[in-house]
Amino acid sequence: MRHSATRLRVVKLVHTIAWAFFAGSIVALPICAWARRFDRVLVLAGIVLFEVLVLALNRWSCPLTPIAARYTADRRPNFDIYLPEWLARYNKQVFGTLFVLGLLFALLRWIGWTG
Repeated sequence: MRHSATRLRVVKLVHTIAWAFFAGSIVALPICAWARRFDRVLVLAGIVLFEVLVLALNRWSCPLTPIAARYTADRRPNFDIYLPEWLARYNKQVFGTLFVLGLLFALLRWIGWTG
């Protein structure tokens, strides 16, 4: 039981670090667009799109989720990550929307519609 709790904490920590990396990429995208660093926008978009591909290939679930599931019977939305339950539940909707809006802003900035 003790090993399971430790392993779950490790999986949750790794999952949270990965989430922070991708969420940070989404947040940084419009900032880079504002600075007209479109090379960085492309890299960030590529990173996020790679994550979207990974999620799509895993039925819209993180590959770490089934690993965490081995160590607990808990199935709340945040059982596998250190996020508030509401954010874990709506994570894809929140950050998917931010990503699309960030890409739209980058496109408008690139074509010169935003100054």
